Amino acid sequence: MTVRVVLVDDQALVRVGLRTLFASEPDIEVVGEAAGGIEALAVVAHTRPDVVLCDIRMPAPDGLEVLRRITADPALRDVRVVMLTTFELDEYVFDALHAGASGFLLKDAEPTALLDAVRVVADGGSLLAPSVTRRVIEHFAHTQDTAQPHPRIGELTAREREVVAWVATGRSNKEIADELVVSPDTVRTHVSRAMLKLGARDRAQLVVFAIRSGLQP
Repeated sequence: MTVRVVLVDDQALVRVGLRTLFASEPDIEVVGEAAGGIEALAVVAHTRPDVVLCDIRMPAPDGLEVLRRITADPALRDVRVVMLTTFELDEYVFDALHAGASGFLLKDAEPTALLDAVRVVADGGSLLAPSVTRRVIEHFAHTQDTAQPHPRIGELTAREREVVAWVATGRSNKEIADELVVSPDTVRTHVSRAMLKLGARDRAQLVVFAIRSGLQP
């Protein structure tokens, strides 16, 4: 399967670098580029890519607004958005994850990390390392007065709640399986069912829902 990608960044050098990197990969195709938010929305609507790599900080509309419009459009529900940032602790990261981003990447990430990221996200995964998860937890821990549990969290079975709570710690399916003494396939099934019940686009958004709902292992 060829992963179709759109690049969104107001810096031409960044787009050229990414395009050159992906050109060497037979399973990844850059189908569009944009230097700003308005252009990005038009390109994404026209090309319907699998993955959008989008700079968070751009002239209005910025990357967050582009993300929100993509995730709000039913016609683009299968499009996954990964936010690009220069700063590991970019304050926009939390808003991006809550708005439905499938994760985020530093612009100076290793080429192999960029390639792996595109493939993982296209396959339904997310870019939410344990270190990032800890920052998200810390962020919401300081905003508990405004956090609201997901309205459908009560629909999860006890086992699904337990699995989702472990997902929110940043652990992989295999690590969760080892903790619960079950198979990775069983964990994967619980995660998929929980995502369906909560309407989570991907694992990253499931983590946000779990944290906001106060789920802990």
